Amino acid sequence: MNEELAMLPPRPRDRPLVILANFASDTAIDLEQSAILRQWSLQAPREIWLARPGDVLLTPVPLSPAFIRYACSVLDMPIDAISILTVPDVAGAAMADTVRSTRALTSLRDLVAQRPGYRLLPTALDSATVALAAELDIPISPYDLSTRAAGPDAVAVTALLNTKAGFRTAAQDLGMRLPDGQLCDGSRLPAVARELIGAYQDIVVKPDRSAGGHGLRFISGRDLPLAAEPAAGQWVVEEYLAHCRSVSAQFHTGEQEPRMLFSGEMSTRDGAFTGYRSPLADVPEYTVKKLERWGLDLGDYLAARGYRGPYSIDALVTRQGGLYATEANVRRTATTTPHAMITRLLPSSPTPAWLMGTRRADRVYTFPEAVDLLAAAGLAYDPGTGAGVLLYADDPADGMSWRYAITAPDPDCVRQLDRQFALLFAPSREDGDQ
Repeated sequence: MNEELAMLPPRPRDRPLVILANFASDTAIDLEQSAILRQWSLQAPREIWLARPGDVLLTPVPLSPAFIRYACSVLDMPIDAISILTVPDVAGAAMADTVRSTRALTSLRDLVAQRPGYRLLPTALDSATVALAAELDIPISPYDLSTRAAGPDAVAVTALLNTKAGFRTAAQDLGMRLPDGQLCDGSRLPAVARELIGAYQDIVVKPDRSAGGHGLRFISGRDLPLAAEPAAGQWVVEEYLAHCRSVSAQFHTGEQEPRMLFSGEMSTRDGAFTGYRSPLADVPEYTVKKLERWGLDLGDYLAARGYRGPYSIDALVTRQGGLYATEANVRRTATTTPHAMITRLLPSSPTPAWLMGTRRADRVYTFPEAVDLLAAAGLAYDPGTGAGVLLYADDPADGMSWRYAITAPDPDCVRQLDRQFALLFAPSREDGDQ
């Protein structure tokens, strides 16, 4: 199994990476959705946690000097050990295509030529990434050197399984349990919604290609009649399932058999992803095993079509204990890099306890101020104890909404640190509301 994607340190020194933070990709959402892609791209600085000496990071947004110093200090890595190239996104274009059409390509070629063995590690596999790898004459990680790049079948299955309808078809073929639902175009959306409301009272309307809860609508009979204007694009309409847990598990498939890397519970607000807690707890063991079985079966399905790399399955656990699969993410997700960071810092812990989320502070802090505040309170990550808070994604745009991760020896310690962090950054909100 490929170690840089399995998140198991150390990676051999002769296999440096070009880390492509291509949030601007048509894999998870249409490229015309430039506003949401710009918002997602603000998370690109977190990819520095994947970097090792000699690596190159391609990012659509600049990293602040303070954040670079912080990350390199935590990773015990010189700040000049990696090369960072900022390539701003172009509206309507995949990031890999933007790299190929700008002067960044020349700089990247020069860096790659200085050392043999580079591989391209993208956030998402798409045709633009395959073209960039071919232009640089390097393979896409984790493909074998003799394979050189992902083939068209791998790109096609990646694109398909990142749609709600594509996943539903594959999941049904693999025997997964799904919410009842239908695919329709915008012209039929009101009629299909009315039909399912008649059957289930409450429904969920999802853009066929979307991620992170973007574009989800929860509709009940009280919302009828629906707007008559047809919506553009393809939609999946599903029954709404009353549930007590939103869960997710991350896997990797490669030349060896697929394996589960970690599982956990997602935090959501109005269907949108807001955080994650691992390992998965307070769920029956047979439910966890079923989620793992579904993920491994999906890994075999992907591998048979040429895909190599990370993927995840999201699911709901109902109040009656039923497990329903809802979507797949065939790419690196919001949890992939934080988990890689944690396992890199704690290589001897096979199943570390950790969480990630966003905490809104009561006031604006600069990045150095936030780091100093954590240190003064004794909450900063301590390599000696393997516990503490990590600010993994640079300055927030508003100076207040901080993306963070916490790890500790056990889940109870993680929860305690989270409460302390909430009181430190937002003492006026005793409930720790994020």
